[in-house]
Amino acid sequence: MVVLAATFVVFLFRNGGHVAGALIGLAIAAAGGWWFITERTVKRAIGAVGILVGALVMALSLGTAVAAIDYPAVRLSFVVVVLGIVAVSARASLARDAHEIERDHPHHGTVPKHPVLICNPWSGGGKVEKFGLVELAAELGIETVLLAKGLDLEQLARDAIARGADCIGMAGGDGSQALVASIAVEHDIPFVCVTAGTRNHFALDLGLDRDDPRKSMYAFRDAVERRIDYATVNGRFFVNNVSLGVYATIVQQEGYRDAKVDTTEQLLPELLGQTDEPFDLEFTEPDGNEVDGAFLIQISNNPYVLGASLDISQRRRIDTGKLGVFAVTAATGAEAAQLVTLSVIGQRNLSPNWHEFTTDVFEVRSRSGKAYAGVDGEALEMTTPLRCEIHPGGLRLYVPEGNLVVAEQRRARDLSLSSVVAVARGVEPPDA
Repeated sequence: MVVLAATFVVFLFRNGGHVAGALIGLAIAAAGGWWFITERTVKRAIGAVGILVGALVMALSLGTAVAAIDYPAVRLSFVVVVLGIVAVSARASLARDAHEIERDHPHHGTVPKHPVLICNPWSGGGKVEKFGLVELAAELGIETVLLAKGLDLEQLARDAIARGADCIGMAGGDGSQALVASIAVEHDIPFVCVTAGTRNHFALDLGLDRDDPRKSMYAFRDAVERRIDYATVNGRFFVNNVSLGVYATIVQQEGYRDAKVDTTEQLLPELLGQTDEPFDLEFTEPDGNEVDGAFLIQISNNPYVLGASLDISQRRRIDTGKLGVFAVTAATGAEAAQLVTLSVIGQRNLSPNWHEFTTDVFEVRSRSGKAYAGVDGEALEMTTPLRCEIHPGGLRLYVPEGNLVVAEQRRARDLSLSSVVAVARGVEPPDA
């Protein structure tokens, strides 16, 4: 770690001007990108030129810096190797042994006597049929219910419980998962997430195998119980997030599902351009600061990774008992450029246009008394104020054998400087 830090400091000392040039190029590209997506005709063309110029400045600055290093390939390889050793060692130090995790877990849940799996045959391009989930369910003694056109998913779940289901699962996308999970919570029975959707963001953050949904079905048999959080917005259940502002407005459009890129490209200049009215969204930060006019707000069931990381836009934990909130208020290319540049160097919180925090309860207001919202990807129009709340450990989840170890490995990615220093000193990390 010390060697890596020393190498980095020497590089900055010898190439500070080139690094500054690269950041200036990034700022130019960011400002150009903002004009490109929010303006039309001439200004959009200028934005495209800004992107190219900024990229060229970055390439020249970084290229000059690398060329000035003696044997750059050897030194770069050395830094990469040292960085890899540091990351692996720190993660290994913070992650508990797999046997310890299994030993400390109090017990397996009760193996269900009447498990029921609801399947969406169209989800994920037909994963239910492709992976033979109905046939596997029969082998495992699981009753299956197929969602057909015109049937009500909520009613199917309630009917299954009325027939005596003591564990219920859903093979489908995130929206379907959230709905069936909410009914499982209502009746205090375990829920099983079967990864048969297209993206399966919830399953990803749980550490379930998204490539083979058959593996997640063994949760009915293994009955390993995890307690995770869920959240509500105006009483409506969600497992992932609620998006407000520009994204929520775009997904309301009738043609969005069939032509996402074209719809977004058409609407962004109208929603973010200088001639449009600002978004009518207001909220208060935990420190009492009032924020008005945010064009993007996301409230998530546990915070997402937002910095430069391989697992960006994922949650490392879903059991912190906290909502994650971030909002963006940039209104000009200069503000957007500042925010992007600060984000690259890990200082986005210094921008007055970036708002990020965790909380137990969060409220969004609007003068109009309503707001478009994307709740776990479902487009809704909701009345304001929108009140979001976290419900710690409120969802009983059955997972397959080995998932607790995967969850612990994901948690161990959440390295902080204080944790690494604690490990180096041989003491328990403060966030362990």
